Amino acid sequence: MLTGATPTTTPTPTPTPTPTPTPPACTPSATASSSTQTYTAANAIDGNQASYWESANNAFPQTFTLDRCSTTATTGLRLALPPTWGARNETVAVQGSADGVNWTQLAAAQSVAIAPTGTITFPSTTARHLRLTFTANTAWPAAQLSELTVL
Repeated sequence: MLTGATPTTTPTPTPTPTPTPTPPACTPSATASSSTQTYTAANAIDGNQASYWESANNAFPQTFTLDRCSTTATTGLRLALPPTWGARNETVAVQGSADGVNWTQLAAAQSVAIAPTGTITFPSTTARHLRLTFTANTAWPAAQLSELTVL
């Protein structure tokens, strides 16, 4: 070092924080106890009223379960069928769950007139999962649903 020179210091690098991984976003999904051909449960939440879920024929009861990805409030459901179909009644009960394991009855089995939409209402509740149990259909020997809207 030269006389009178100021010693130089090497700066200490600032550590780069390790980013916290972001969990993958949840996309609402639907499952069913059965389906016929290409008429799967996913059709009932695809935003297209012309597509639909249809269960196996002559095999009631049938279930349709929606995972909404988060526990949020609901006061009912709107069930829809393709607008070109004739009116019918489907008998449906509704259960709700925060975890997909423990279920609470939200609406007892009731005949829902669908032409092309029908509504089931119940007292305000919170649920992540909604399970519909179908036990009858006046127009076809299977459960049918083209769009499910949570109210």
